[in-house]
Amino acid sequence: MAGTYGDLVTNGSFTSGMTGWWSGNPTMITVATPGTGLQATATTNAVNLWDALFGQDGITLRSGCQYTLSFTARASQPNTTLRASVQLGVDPFTATLDKTVALGTVDTHFVLTFTSSLSTTTGQANFQLGQGSTVTVYLTEVRLTCSTVREGFYVDPNSNAAQWLNANPADPRAPKILRSLVRRPTARWFGDWNANVQADVNAYVTAAAAAGKLPILAAYNMHNRDNGGQSSGGAPTPDAYRAWIDAVAAGIGDRPALVIVEPDSLAQVGSLPTDAARTERYALVSYAAQALAARPLVRAYLDGGNATWIRPAEMAARLVAGGISAVKCFAVGVSNFDATDISCGYGQRITAELVKAGVTGARYVIDTSRNGNGAMDENGTHVDYCNPAGRHLGVPSSIGVGGAEYLLWIKVPGDSDGQCGVAPPGTPAGTFSPYLAERLIDGW
Repeated sequence: MAGTYGDLVTNGSFTSGMTGWWSGNPTMITVATPGTGLQATATTNAVNLWDALFGQDGITLRSGCQYTLSFTARASQPNTTLRASVQLGVDPFTATLDKTVALGTVDTHFVLTFTSSLSTTTGQANFQLGQGSTVTVYLTEVRLTCSTVREGFYVDPNSNAAQWLNANPADPRAPKILRSLVRRPTARWFGDWNANVQADVNAYVTAAAAAGKLPILAAYNMHNRDNGGQSSGGAPTPDAYRAWIDAVAAGIGDRPALVIVEPDSLAQVGSLPTDAARTERYALVSYAAQALAARPLVRAYLDGGNATWIRPAEMAARLVAGGISAVKCFAVGVSNFDATDISCGYGQRITAELVKAGVTGARYVIDTSRNGNGAMDENGTHVDYCNPAGRHLGVPSSIGVGGAEYLLWIKVPGDSDGQCGVAPPGTPAGTFSPYLAERLIDGW
């Protein structure tokens, strides 16, 4: 039986023939699977749409959850009617999606979103094409996905912490790192270290769908990333960045994902050397926002800095210049340590400033990966951003509080901020350190 999240339809491109699918009365419909896609032909005997149909059973649906049925289709003649249905697979065959679309002779991608009125493990997705005349429908890329977080966030099985644990199972720190870090859902960061980012993103999102969970991704490849700081690098040119973010979006496709867009990129605008560089940065962030917004089940969050860095009105202005109108979402406290209530207040003030700028309905998330002790030391001084002592793990990825949409572990706990603070030698930015991990777990 298919899962309750991710790709609920199996063999959606028919690369395994009709495996997982059935077709109706052979006097009314014949099917062929030449390798990629389905060719379904309705005969003249199929007077009604439902006379010629094919589909897949055993689909789990939950009442109140939002689902999306998507597919690519064309027909042998223009103005061909195709009916798409998601329904009970047994009597009384109640439908929760019943939609007809008009097909032309050129492939068109359809995305149909609905809220399920059914709770069942015997759901069915089917397509109906009886026209009263002979017609062939060509169908591929069929997906049925659930775009809620009800089933939970994806745990990265190949995180730096997991890799360290696999290599050091006998280390005395291993049990606490397994319990406190490896089993927790965190973001997977993608950047210039990914040789083929589209393939890597696709593999990650595919694995999340197979596990029935929602993946959290961080896109971190901005041209002139970190302005030459501890995490410097990124795309070598603006055009290279545009191609890279297009590849990220293509890798996700029409599947659900949360994406944190370019941490620090807007907060660091003021440190860029020229007006031209600042204009370019806004244009690139805006391009990323639009590329990700074009994906129907992606929720993309532009990075909004943290509460003690950029004032809310200025951060809101930068978010507007960076294209937040396309995504209506932003993130605060990424890779920082501010307590959740501090970050909530900051997010709320940015939201209010966005309303003044004409952007209504904006939502935000908070990075809680390392904010368990807040950002103040024992003397009441705000700690440095780079591997400070005395920090602690925060609330694991979950539904938000205080106005935040979600609390997320965006920064991966135990991964170094750079060769600074309490980091031991040999731990540049992005490198996992069991020493740093243990300090976060125990709060020292």
